[in-house]
Amino acid sequence: MLYQTSNPHGGDIYVEPIRLDFSTNTNPLGTLPAVISAMKEALTLSSRYPDPYCRNAVSAISRFEDVPQEAILMGNGAAELIYSYCQAEAPRSALIADPTFSEYETALRANRCKIIHHKLSPENDFDLQEDFAEAILTCKPHAVFLCNPNNPTGRLIQPQLLRKILTLCEVIKARLFVDECFLSLTESKPAMNDLITDHPSLFLLKAFTKSHALAGIRVGYCLCSDRYLLQKMSRTVPPWNVSLIAQAAAVAAANETNYLRESAALIKTEREYLTSALSNLEFHVCSSDANFLLFRAYVGLDADLRKEGILIRNCGNYIGLGPGWFRIAVHAHEENEILIQSIKRIVKERP
Repeated sequence: MLYQTSNPHGGDIYVEPIRLDFSTNTNPLGTLPAVISAMKEALTLSSRYPDPYCRNAVSAISRFEDVPQEAILMGNGAAELIYSYCQAEAPRSALIADPTFSEYETALRANRCKIIHHKLSPENDFDLQEDFAEAILTCKPHAVFLCNPNNPTGRLIQPQLLRKILTLCEVIKARLFVDECFLSLTESKPAMNDLITDHPSLFLLKAFTKSHALAGIRVGYCLCSDRYLLQKMSRTVPPWNVSLIAQAAAVAAANETNYLRESAALIKTEREYLTSALSNLEFHVCSSDANFLLFRAYVGLDADLRKEGILIRNCGNYIGLGPGWFRIAVHAHEENEILIQSIKRIVKERP
């Protein structure tokens, strides 16, 4: 729980009436009925403690990801696993490509890690380039943090570059931490799961939070063949950190694959619509592979939309961005139209 600290993320719909929340990037198709049914059934068992080993959920994830059960550790959302990893691994230095998800740095700094920032260029739509590989050899960090596709830019990392980075990390004996929480909502899925067994220095972060619209349930997991690391991570959290409801949701979600294909197709169509509409308003829109868009508009757009009950993510607090940068999630077409029409009206009425 946050206490007397500002919320650095989106999704704060609890202060004033919000009719449409574009600030959080969950699946536009919403939570599957089968997953909701599984959670309702789990509610009838609320008097029980959850399985501290998450056996059924881990078994389902193992089939879903095609990795050994021993390489899976579940957490109370992906965020808990970021903090658990940083506490267990305690890297002395870490290389991060900015702009990216701020919790990496927050968790690392909480464990007295030196942060090395690598700035991505807006001229290249913030794509990760070969110079990042050069930075690894120059800086020789103890850990490298990447998000694929990156949040908030939505850009995928080229598979060849990712494998090159993994090789370089192994050369300098660094851990490669790759956040893939949005990957299953993209059409192109450069899988790294097949590298897990032979590359214990590779750590993949995943979750059903975004892909299956379970942000309020907190279902995260990671894949890594370094069992000693997973054991150390498990010691940093309580034994019942993944609730009975979250485990039931994970089992049901892992059995739904057609849903992800349908979601990716819808996201592609609606992302193209939003990109075109925002570009026609003369906003700078970054090309995206994910279920969200990063764009630059006038400072204060978020405040103007909030007055209409629409929430978007102000990205001014991201390192490498600043005032005027915003991120929106891709929703179903009707809601996307409401957003665009609202922005058009606001722009037209501006002095």
